[in-house]
Amino acid sequence: MGEGSDGTDGQPRVGTHLASMMTLSEVGIDFDRANAARIYDYFLGGAHNFASDRAQAAQIVAANPDMPRVCRVNRDYLGRVVRWCVGQGIDQFLDLGSGVPTVGNVHEIARRLSPGARVAYVDFEPVAVHHAREITQSLEGVTVTQGDLRQPEEVLRAPTVAGLLDFTRPVAVLAIAVLHFIDDDVPAVFGRYRAALCSGSVLAINHGSSDQDDPALAEAVRNIELGYRGSATPVVLRDRRQIHDLLSGFELVPPGLVDPVNWPTSNPGSEPIGAYAGIGRLP
Repeated sequence: MGEGSDGTDGQPRVGTHLASMMTLSEVGIDFDRANAARIYDYFLGGAHNFASDRAQAAQIVAANPDMPRVCRVNRDYLGRVVRWCVGQGIDQFLDLGSGVPTVGNVHEIARRLSPGARVAYVDFEPVAVHHAREITQSLEGVTVTQGDLRQPEEVLRAPTVAGLLDFTRPVAVLAIAVLHFIDDDVPAVFGRYRAALCSGSVLAINHGSSDQDDPALAEAVRNIELGYRGSATPVVLRDRRQIHDLLSGFELVPPGLVDPVNWPTSNPGSEPIGAYAGIGRLP
């Protein structure tokens, strides 16, 4: 529930080079309080995290040992969403809460299938933004914006978004593994994004939820919520109806809201992670 390149042994790497990459004087970087983007980076084997993030990650794993797999499932779901969008003829992406870049970035997947694809990454976490700018600075058609997805007007008028994406053509808005870190009126927030989109645009989400038929899975999700307490980005769980409401104004595409392991097709061999995922298309 909670994005670093994988180590060859599959284990998270420690972010020992961060001190040389960034200085304590850089505005907005909190080294002492864990952040979801950097925790996610750690779980995926990245090196862009601090001691506070690793300590919080240990707390999360103690509560739910399955958490590293949850993060990998979320990342795999993102890749399937991007490929689906390109297959539908959508070649513009607004990735909200994009996190620390890792293997399988949106622009890498999209441009493998559609070389002219445009991708606007948005995140408010300074480490995520700094690293994303480092790896994309030489790429045309890819931008990185430091911004808060809860402020749609500011995000949409940022030159790195408004100057890149053509909102008279379909855009895929991605909100993957981020909405359960937002304690706001999310349907209202995304209503403002929806107003900027043209017909054929899509909103792709996934959101952790303890609203599960399996009591053990529900408890596992609640344990993840407990593990994030005390961090700068605590988890906010919503039930299935509330998550469905996040796609208000969009038409759900098949198979609707399902666990990420079952999108876009059922995958009986994979254990669910306790989340709901889906894509809505704007009529």
